[in-house]
Amino acid sequence: MHLGSTVTMISFWLGTLLPIVYLPVFLTGIDSITQFSLFLGLIAVNVVALVVGHNYQNSPV
Repeated sequence: MHLGSTVTMISFWLGTLLPIVYLPVFLTGIDSITQFSLFLGLIAVNVVALVVGHNYQNSPV
């Protein structure tokens, strides 16, 4: 497995599973600039992970 395919795989799974982290943020509420910044940061990381991992194929080529 090459480094590029490893990064793609990790990015794919990070982008897929990161929305689970949104739940505690929603449950505690977004009532401060710090929590809002955390939420925006999570969304930004999620978008980058999805873009980088969009070519991931589960089977080796």
